[in-house]
Amino acid sequence: MISKIFSTIKQRQPVFLMLLTIVMTSFADAAWSETPSNRGFEEVAKTSIPAVVSIRVSENLQNITPYGGDTPRGQPEQFDPFEEFWHRFFGITPRGHGSQQPPKIGQGSGFLVSPDGYILTNSHVVRSASEINVILTDGREFEATLVGYDQNTDVAIIKIEGDDFPHLTLGNSEALEVGQWVVAVGNPLGLQASLTVGVVSAKGRDNLHITDIEDFIQTDAAINRGNSGGPLLNLDGEVIGINTAIATNTGGYMGIGFAIPSNIVSNVMDQLINTGKVTRGFLGVTLQHIDKELADAFGLEKIEGALIADVIEGSPAEKAGLRQGDVIVEYNGAPVNNLSSIRNAVSLMAPGKDIALTVKREGKTFPITVKIGSHPNNQQIASEISSKVNFDVTGLTPEIAQQLGYVNDKGVIIANVVPGSTAELAGLRRGQLIVAVNQKKISSPEEFYKELETSANGNKRVLLLVKQGQYTRFVSLRMK
Repeated sequence: MISKIFSTIKQRQPVFLMLLTIVMTSFADAAWSETPSNRGFEEVAKTSIPAVVSIRVSENLQNITPYGGDTPRGQPEQFDPFEEFWHRFFGITPRGHGSQQPPKIGQGSGFLVSPDGYILTNSHVVRSASEINVILTDGREFEATLVGYDQNTDVAIIKIEGDDFPHLTLGNSEALEVGQWVVAVGNPLGLQASLTVGVVSAKGRDNLHITDIEDFIQTDAAINRGNSGGPLLNLDGEVIGINTAIATNTGGYMGIGFAIPSNIVSNVMDQLINTGKVTRGFLGVTLQHIDKELADAFGLEKIEGALIADVIEGSPAEKAGLRQGDVIVEYNGAPVNNLSSIRNAVSLMAPGKDIALTVKREGKTFPITVKIGSHPNNQQIASEISSKVNFDVTGLTPEIAQQLGYVNDKGVIIANVVPGSTAELAGLRRGQLIVAVNQKKISSPEEFYKELETSANGNKRVLLLVKQGQYTRFVSLRMK
């Protein structure tokens, strides 16, 4: 029987080969038709490169003490691994380890988003800079001012003076599909106006511990040190992300880069330009990922939603009737595919708006509407106030309190200190808790900045009560 089949194929071999050739050619034609021509990339290059800028920042590191140089005896030195991360991957120089050091220079990327000089970049590129210089691809150089930044998304806005600048527009990152062609433009390794091409490898990457709000686009377009802050574009020349980080074992490109989606960027950009700060929504729950064991324990038919592990007392969630053990399966009609999806959606909502939740509780499914509150982490981001003392603060959330050991305390957390500033020389460090300003207890960033404004309009000196671990001390700073 088998020999008869082979005999038939041998007799009809020309026909079989012809059919195989037709089929393979059809597949090749289909694949080729979906691949953009060089002309497509050339058009993106022509429209995008003139609007992409090189950003050089100077950090004044004079008279800086080593990491943890003022740490109380018996306490571990405070080392921030993220500073070394940004230095290694993106050329942002960390703080020095000795005294009398010259200013350090960092380099990153950015892109113009308006004809009058507003530029988007990453927060980590510019937030600690004492001087920011912007170089356009036509050779013009400008000194830039920091409009504001948001550490929770790693987005910043700077501005240069002038008119009729080439600029890019933000596209809709929700419309992206995995496998879609994308283009990255930036200044890797100091090489200005470099363009690389790749595809969207994945969407919705989270739990990378890069920022508090994570919904990254993953791409294999080559990204290296210095690309940070540059645009990720679709083939229509629209910005669909800001290149922010890479996954690597070597410090260089290994095929995995991450970009902040343009829809998140757009929300932050508008708030920074219009108000100088970012206001975020607040639900007031601690969410937990659901695995098979938890799904079985809570009687869920399938693994879905986000489990409420805790409800903050007095929060919008508690007032609306949400309980510990509830499973949120939908928000505003969209399924809860992971924790980041609902966490990001709430964070990007304005306080006072309603969010419609679908909740499962004890085998029953029902709707609950929650009026979004104001997040305790809402803070004055514009540099005008914080620059007077050379550091920023953030709210003491339950997660941060648990992580830093301030569970029974109230105050605000120091989020960032300008290197070489009087604040750092006074011993202020990231992660310390400010309990009181001018001997007045505070519990939110709003209260902190309000007291700063009072000091700025008075004797120009502010008295802080600062706690680190078990130690509490007073720090007196003269404001600019």
